[in-house]
Amino acid sequence: MRRHRLFLGLALSLLAAGSQAQPQWKPEKNVEIVVPSAPGGSNDKTARTVERIVQEKRLLGATLTVVNKPGGGNAMTMNYLNLHAGDGHYVMIGTPTILTNHIIGASPLNYTDFTPIASLFNDYVVFAVKADAPFRNGRELAERLKKDPRSVSIGFATALGSHNHIAAGLLAKATGAAVRSLKVIAFKGSAEAVTALLGGHIELVTTAAGNVAEHVAAGKLRVVGVAANQRLPGPFAAVPTWKEQGINVVFGGWRSVMGPPGMTPAQIAFWEKILAQVAATPEWKADLERNYWSNDFALSEQFKTDLKQDYVSMKAVLAELGLAR
Repeated sequence: MRRHRLFLGLALSLLAAGSQAQPQWKPEKNVEIVVPSAPGGSNDKTARTVERIVQEKRLLGATLTVVNKPGGGNAMTMNYLNLHAGDGHYVMIGTPTILTNHIIGASPLNYTDFTPIASLFNDYVVFAVKADAPFRNGRELAERLKKDPRSVSIGFATALGSHNHIAAGLLAKATGAAVRSLKVIAFKGSAEAVTALLGGHIELVTTAAGNVAEHVAAGKLRVVGVAANQRLPGPFAAVPTWKEQGINVVFGGWRSVMGPPGMTPAQIAFWEKILAQVAATPEWKADLERNYWSNDFALSEQFKTDLKQDYVSMKAVLAELGLAR
């Protein structure tokens, strides 16, 4: 479960060179970025940041609309995109749910039923506890889980088998704990899980850093481990990664742009160029920092390889959790 990084300058130069050797495509009507969740969350923030930069920089040459289609664990968005096969005017914000839904049998659609265009960033998972929790660090939490995996109640969003659930499973697996014995509770949203943690109803939340940053800064919560390759900034600067604590867990909820099935090479090239331009702007980089997102930009071919590897890795963990079909 890794993410390949591609230098944006190289990406843009390669795209510029390639654009001269193939037929051009550009939108002829309004373009939709479809979001598989309600307004306000990370998926919606991603789409609206892309929309804002594209419009401010006048990159698209057409109007652009963000369309929210929550419901069915991405099913509404995925089905909608499938109605527009081969049409480059429709793209969606992709998340690991497109993999996990297929693995657990919640959807017949897989990432292979869509056109991967680019991965944008990774929203690495943090492990948060109350400020007065008995675990002084991640090692102590890991030892508790190994000794008695049901002694720690773990909350996350939004369903069993989600990437936040997988993160908890990866920690258990890496420390030799009984993965299937974890005491887990799925909440409808991360806000609900964090509220339950603050109220003392659960002992641990696995979530995105941005969802707990305010509470960490206020001294109400502590983060005992970060599932990233390097430490996060701001209120998380003093928190060691799991790797620093001797536990090999690196995992997050990546965000991407995917198109409908049957997109032409020219349509893919168009969107690759647009997204590479967006990702190279100071505005995009500022949003990454503000939301504690890690820049893991990769174009279509590399993204396909990443998706294939992630599917295999996630299926292995979900099988150990007893959720793979």
